[in-house]
Amino acid sequence: MKKNKISKNWQNKQKRDIYFKKSKAQGYRSRSAFKLIEMNNKFNFIKSSTLLLDLGSSPGGWSHVASKKITNGKILAVDIKFMEKIKDVDFINEDFSFEETHKKIINHFKLKIDVVLSDMAANTSGNKSLDSYKTGELCLKSMVLASKILKNDGVFLSKFFMGSIFQEIKEKANKCFKKVINYKPLSSKKESKEIYIYCKGILKPFNFHNL
Repeated sequence: MKKNKISKNWQNKQKRDIYFKKSKAQGYRSRSAFKLIEMNNKFNFIKSSTLLLDLGSSPGGWSHVASKKITNGKILAVDIKFMEKIKDVDFINEDFSFEETHKKIINHFKLKIDVVLSDMAANTSGNKSLDSYKTGELCLKSMVLASKILKNDGVFLSKFFMGSIFQEIKEKANKCFKKVINYKPLSSKKESKEIYIYCKGILKPFNFHNL
């Protein structure tokens, strides 16, 4: 009964959410689409010829936004969860952190790319501190991959949550990228501790274990 009540409350909040309504009205798969739209308007990193990798892509909100902008480039989405087909978006249904998946990503593009996106969050366990830390680890692992496959002026954009791992992410991003900016989109829920890190320009690639 309690679980049903929580589920109903969540559904009611979603229905009142302006960005949830807009996503339904405009045909986007998730409200997070507006976070990417806002950040791209601010930083202007998705162009018509962009080569873009979307990590943790399902259900496809960010890939859908990118597909509307990219007409002469290439988009690859990767997620361990299944994602319904999006026109002009290729999809790998695997764990992005596996070495074999890295090889498939590199082989798909066959050259350095322009943008790596990650809107991933760890599965919720009920322990907010632990969930925040695990999401931060996903951000770091994405950063490692991005540092290896991005062009010298490439962009890495990733979600994480404010918490114990924040300082570590900031320090390691500054070691790897020339420009590092923390940004919270207006479309991000006020009560959420999520924040995005925008990084541009590779200083050096690195490995997860020696960050």
